Amino acid sequence: MSGTSLDGIDAVLVDLGQTPPVLIAKHYAPFDDALKNDLLALHQPGHNELHRTQLAGNQLARLYAAAINALLAAANLPDAKIKAIGCHGQTVRHCPEHGYTLQIGNAALLAELTGISVVSDFRSRDIAAGGQGAPLVPAFHDRVLRHPCIHRVIVNIGGISNLTNLPPDRPTTGFDCGPGNLLMDAWCAQHNGTPFDTNGTWAASGKPQSALLEQMLDEPFFALPPPKSSGRDLFNMAWLHSKLRGDERAENVQATLLELTCQTIAQAIQKHCVGAAEIYLCGGGTHNQILRNRLAVLLHDCTVQTTGDIGMDSDYLEAIAFAWLAQQTLRGKPANLPLVTGARHPCLLGAIYPV
Repeated sequence: MSGTSLDGIDAVLVDLGQTPPVLIAKHYAPFDDALKNDLLALHQPGHNELHRTQLAGNQLARLYAAAINALLAAANLPDAKIKAIGCHGQTVRHCPEHGYTLQIGNAALLAELTGISVVSDFRSRDIAAGGQGAPLVPAFHDRVLRHPCIHRVIVNIGGISNLTNLPPDRPTTGFDCGPGNLLMDAWCAQHNGTPFDTNGTWAASGKPQSALLEQMLDEPFFALPPPKSSGRDLFNMAWLHSKLRGDERAENVQATLLELTCQTIAQAIQKHCVGAAEIYLCGGGTHNQILRNRLAVLLHDCTVQTTGDIGMDSDYLEAIAFAWLAQQTLRGKPANLPLVTGARHPCLLGAIYPV
């Protein structure tokens, strides 16, 4: 899994023969700045972008293969023991309103490099059926994190934040809430030269600006009813700069961005997950203690913990989910939830590159 944060690759080795799935090994491979910048540039039209997209996809395939080899070496397992690789690929455009989404990573090359069958392109079929193609992980959350009596909400805070609503007496729903870490990370990189704001310390040194926050919250996406999804096509530095006067203190902007992430998550839960008792966080945002503290204040009627507290690694949960999605594809079973994505019907997701 490599997600909207553009920070690197999360690789997991998962035994799906048990419930819940067992995480056997995990490996993280960071992107270097050059690749991250190349991928970021592909989110916007540019010179020779088709060629650059294919070259980046090939480079990603080689990095995915290296991560898989490191994972198998750590677990002391041969390739022959692996049923398949579920590879999400790297999203460079997500435009369901135009009927497409694009994740690059050259699955054919990945199969050739590893000698293992690859399942990829999980989102396109859902979009073809009229859905958003995202989020896809709520189906997995429904399978492994639902409680028979307690109303839970799972919140993934990656580049974009999304939630899964798991009421015990109603069907599972879910949607994207808005920016997770991506705007905070980009602002921090621009002003501090660091890829993220460790523990939210820099944001804590500033003060949220109410007028700026109100301008941000006026974005029409936040008022849309689910199903909905988003990404860097909307929430990017051009979007942020369009909200700024230019004389704001950098730490105050960071504080406001953190508040935006927290407010949009909390408002989404309060509006669409009425009666929730337990909130479980996963994704990179779980490492931002200031963000977690603020969410706990905004959602004071609920307990706010991480999925690690219920036995599912909060850093690697999304990667585990795509292993499960790959298994569903190989078994010929639908894996989207039309209530989540808005698709007209359940779909068999993914394309298989066998060896």
